[in-house]
Amino acid sequence: MSTLKSRIWSLIEVSYDPDDYSPTLDWYDASMMALILLNVLAVVIESVEEIGQRFAAYFYAFEVFSVAVFTIEYIVKIWACTVDARYTHPVLGRVRYALTPMVIVDLLAFLPFYLWFLPIDLRILRTLRLFRLLRVLKLGRYSQSVALMAYIVRRKRSDLTATALLLLVMLVISASLMYYVERDAQPEAFASIPAAMWWGVATFTTVGYGDVYPITPLGRVLGSFIAILGIGIFALPAGILASGFSEERERMRTENGADVCPRCGRALDRDSP
Repeated sequence: MSTLKSRIWSLIEVSYDPDDYSPTLDWYDASMMALILLNVLAVVIESVEEIGQRFAAYFYAFEVFSVAVFTIEYIVKIWACTVDARYTHPVLGRVRYALTPMVIVDLLAFLPFYLWFLPIDLRILRTLRLFRLLRVLKLGRYSQSVALMAYIVRRKRSDLTATALLLLVMLVISASLMYYVERDAQPEAFASIPAAMWWGVATFTTVGYGDVYPITPLGRVLGSFIAILGIGIFALPAGILASGFSEERERMRTENGADVCPRCGRALDRDSP
């Protein structure tokens, strides 16, 4: 029984570890990702009233099938998690595992289906159907690439946090300067520094909705510099993540003195044909 648990756990609990790769794992990941994507597609298509009403029975049948698969997967994971050293206790270990973020997402992906049978106001229950869209978040569990990106984000969190703080400081400074420059010309649009922050966010992100913009010559010059500065600041997180991804790939390539497979991360033998 412990061997069966270990095999099931290694199959359903995917982590960023090249040693975990196997053809069976690859098949399982592909199947679950396909089912999740089909669920999200069904939610999107079902929102079209004509299609949703015409094929309501088919959508419901697919919903029942998907909920059954996700429910079985969730129960099996709760049952098998005790093979992990972090969750060895038969009760507290399972509770601890059930409260992890990804497992909570797994639960929310199918829980609203069962809540339809509870005596709750139907208007509230309609909003709970939005939780079905959380199934797309389950994709991270079945993708080695997504797991790798999550690992890089955790490793670079200090750099990303510093970048976020820099962006926040620049937003406050820019909004403050624009407030003092434009408040007399546009007392409604730039009524306060928090109000000017809306313009700062739209400018930093290069969205430029056009509902709030400087009209004074000094304000336009200042706005131009801030817009250019915003492009550079928002490029920093992308550069940090790209650098982390490159460093991790290089580490994997040189760790054992060999190249690695870009798909599964295993070392490649140069001498093999």
